[in-house]
Amino acid sequence: MADEANKTAFVDIQGRMIETTAKLKQVQNQLRNKESEKKRAYLTLEELRQLSDDTNTYKSIGRTFVLEPKSFLMDEQEKKLKDSETAISSLQTSKEYLEKQLAEVETNLRELLQQDPGLARQIMSMAVV
Repeated sequence: MADEANKTAFVDIQGRMIETTAKLKQVQNQLRNKESEKKRAYLTLEELRQLSDDTNTYKSIGRTFVLEPKSFLMDEQEKKLKDSETAISSLQTSKEYLEKQLAEVETNLRELLQQDPGLARQIMSMAVV
């Protein structure tokens, strides 16, 4: 009876671990994307600042380029930069939460396997298909 309960608990913990790991990878990918978006906006802003105010500037829309005032493009890049920074801080908080959750699940798994060495032997003897 206790053996079945331990197996059920193991499957549950394993499922939570897989789910948490997948969420963590997703957040890490989003974080990388936002960081590259932030860097691109920063570099574009730096290039725009070097131009004189009367320089013709163009915004890319798909394959088309549209003439836009420099101030409009700078405002747009500053907004992207701020939005990226906000998203990065939010994603960083999510990442820290998921890392804590993953550590907790790993601790639960370790405790379960220490509590029932027979279950640990069964798991180790399973063939990976």
